Amino acid sequence: MNKTLIRMFFATLLVSCVLLLAVPRARTQNAVALSKAPTNAGDAPQPAELVYKNIQILKGTPADQLQPAMQFISNSLGVECEFCHVQGAFEKDDKKSKQTARKMIEMQLAINRDSFKGEREVTCFTCHRGSDRPVGIPIIADEEPKRPESPAASAAAPALPSGDQVIDKYIQAVGGADALQKNTSRVQKGTVNFGGRQFPVEVLSKAPNKRISTVHTPNGDNITAFDGHAGWLGNPGGRPPRDMNAQEVDAISFDAAFYLPTEIKKMFTQMRVRPAEKIGGHDVIQVIGIREGKPPVRLMFDKDSGLLLRTIRYAETPLGRNPTQVDYADYRADGGVKLPFQWTVARPLGRFTIQVTDIQQNVPIDDAKFAKPAAPSEQKPAAK
Repeated sequence: MNKTLIRMFFATLLVSCVLLLAVPRARTQNAVALSKAPTNAGDAPQPAELVYKNIQILKGTPADQLQPAMQFISNSLGVECEFCHVQGAFEKDDKKSKQTARKMIEMQLAINRDSFKGEREVTCFTCHRGSDRPVGIPIIADEEPKRPESPAASAAAPALPSGDQVIDKYIQAVGGADALQKNTSRVQKGTVNFGGRQFPVEVLSKAPNKRISTVHTPNGDNITAFDGHAGWLGNPGGRPPRDMNAQEVDAISFDAAFYLPTEIKKMFTQMRVRPAEKIGGHDVIQVIGIREGKPPVRLMFDKDSGLLLRTIRYAETPLGRNPTQVDYADYRADGGVKLPFQWTVARPLGRFTIQVTDIQQNVPIDDAKFAKPAAPSEQKPAAK
């Protein structure tokens, strides 16, 4: 595997793929003095132009939203950072593609402002569809295109259950609410697979909502952790851990819910049930969870077994939504409940699969395991 793919893997492995888009603004004699960057998701982020150099179009955007916006461009065009940026000097305007990107962002904002009352209906992906050059001529399909069903056929479709009924069936499918409550902690060990390479992985979970996953790599450990209130990310190579932003915390709090089947109803103010295409040959029922002020969450359940097969979640950015899909498979009974021993996390530019090989329930886990390590203190010179 080449170095580019390895970089993509570890970017994908984090709760929210983060693409470096600019070097932090250096302090100079002419620069405005900066306050300390926010250290947790509850702090109000600074404007991007106060944190990064040479911000032109997205001035006023919260700094923690700039990297997800760049990720959205990357996902929409199927490119990496170097397509627009100079490696090691991201603030430079040497590449024509960066100038073009700025014009395209202005065009997108103008279209939505002037034609859609400010609603974000048009995005980079609307035209690019994963290519750096939009296709302007309709494509001739290799096969006869599928026609939509007639209204009569759609009307004949069987009635769907309510959201509560789908979730209740899920709870029973995994063993029932009482069985779930009998377990309070879990240690899972296995491997993470990406592009033909494998790394050992360990996931520690503790009720009600603590979780830490550690991928052991030749260069050090890659860590994703949530202590029940805040999340943090640890990177190999001796770099200090960083706090998650609000969107990353939102994502990992879903994964960290130890009693997820019984918590789903509490997560959403509304649940809409819709049909969905088959997943791996299984008929599926889709539940769309609605939360005020946040993107929807799509949950796909096996129509027959009731087990959760897939979730699709979205992270808002100034330019569009970044999707993350998680597939759950290889369900096995352990500790009186059914658990997926395999899950695959997929995003537009990459995916990885975790396969659990060993699991232990109700293992004592100290809360300190989930806490962010303290920043290393500067060593004082030895007294003479």
